[in-house]
Amino acid sequence: MTAVPTDPTRLTAAEMADALATGAISSAELTQAHLDRTAAVDDAVHAYLHVDADGAIAAARAVDARRAAREPLHPLAGVPVAVKDVMATKGLPTTCGSRILEGWVPPYDATLVTRLREAGMPILGKTNMDEFAMGSSTEHSAYGPTHNPWDLDRIPGGSGGGSSSVVASYQAPLAIGTDTGGSIRQPAAVTGTVGVKPTYGGVSRYGLVALASSLDQAGPCTRTVLDAALLHDVIGGHDPMDSTSIDAPVPPVVEAARRADVSGLRIGIVRELTGEGFQPGVQQRFDEAVALLVERGARVVEVSCPSFAYALAAYYLILPSEASSNLAKFDAMRYGLRVGPPEVAHPSAEQVMAATRDAGFGPEVKRRIILGTYALSSGYYDAYYGTAQKVRRLIADDFARAFETADVLASPTAPTTAFRLGDKLDDPMAMYLNDIATIPANLAGVPGISVPSGLAPEDGLPTGIQFLAPATEDERLYAAGAALEAALTDRWGGPLLASAPDLAPQGA
Repeated sequence: MTAVPTDPTRLTAAEMADALATGAISSAELTQAHLDRTAAVDDAVHAYLHVDADGAIAAARAVDARRAAREPLHPLAGVPVAVKDVMATKGLPTTCGSRILEGWVPPYDATLVTRLREAGMPILGKTNMDEFAMGSSTEHSAYGPTHNPWDLDRIPGGSGGGSSSVVASYQAPLAIGTDTGGSIRQPAAVTGTVGVKPTYGGVSRYGLVALASSLDQAGPCTRTVLDAALLHDVIGGHDPMDSTSIDAPVPPVVEAARRADVSGLRIGIVRELTGEGFQPGVQQRFDEAVALLVERGARVVEVSCPSFAYALAAYYLILPSEASSNLAKFDAMRYGLRVGPPEVAHPSAEQVMAATRDAGFGPEVKRRIILGTYALSSGYYDAYYGTAQKVRRLIADDFARAFETADVLASPTAPTTAFRLGDKLDDPMAMYLNDIATIPANLAGVPGISVPSGLAPEDGLPTGIQFLAPATEDERLYAAGAALEAALTDRWGGPLLASAPDLAPQGA
């Protein structure tokens, strides 16, 4: 039987599942403990945009009643979860971090939310994010930034900084994020958590408010690799409501995470994603992590992916182009914010639309809509969007060649540790460079995971190592990630998050 500490929020999700199954704790008690933790610390972190205390407790009690009646339950039944506010949740606000959707309550659930509910997992609330997932720091949320639990003056990554921070601050054991160019993995790296971008199409996008439809992918945000695998297994799988969904079973990710075997695994170090441009402490921890995997039987090979040098430029043409198309539906006519132009007695539909978009969209969203509309305009489509798509093909070819000699590829997840709030807010190019190592995976549709690799010696903040695998071979990520996690936990004498400063007295 799993021993339940005074504060059950410190258990892993797998340990919580065991404690629930043995009756050591009820789901209502576990859920309430997380709600109490949120009440104690989220004023400082601001990881949530909406907390559904009543709904979460009701769902927890329903699971407890089913368990008492000895009904068959999912292994994670009763373990609470938080959901990024880009996913439709029936009866709960879904704002995408934007004023233009303020107060909107969807009449349906996203497919992955349905799967969470069917598994009996209480939904604690909706997490903060950069507006419409456009950003790398969660500073572009219309509702204010989220703070990194390691240092409240620093960013938690983005666009899913709310999901990473809610896990890092023990307000939820599990969270769902979305990754368009690194928005699960980069926040994981700078908060000392685990983040996974599954293969494109491996998790349904139905009910996700689209940013860039060919790039977006939902995935797990957790504190351990096994927890990520367990959550991946819940939300993954084919969905006939999503035309891009892969019609195949979920890869054996849980088995791979439990096995954690890298003997004979060929790890390809991507030449273009290491060295110059990466913070020395980030590179140092990466090199040490790779050495630990070699001690456990892995073999290192160097690979070159020359087209990766153009990934950032291609991404910032493809993403704005798709975003400008997807966000055209926010027209003030059907749902969301509606603002009339001042001093116009009888405004036209076009005037209302213009005034609403001016008031409802933030500066970063406007910047990308303008860029995308320009790239798609007559006379520029082939020169910009069309050329970017050709580069995308070259990047996919580079991945294919690299995977001929390597089973997984590895790099630092982010080039630096968490920077201070406001440091890059007025410099879009500096902000975009945070995703330089994560963007190639989205362009090619391959899966990626970020696992904590230690604290940078310069500032004592978390760093992350990224593993990438061929499409539909997600289990390779979990094997490599779990093996490294075990090696580092042995070295540190406990998980990395155990060394993070607490935000409030125990039981506050």
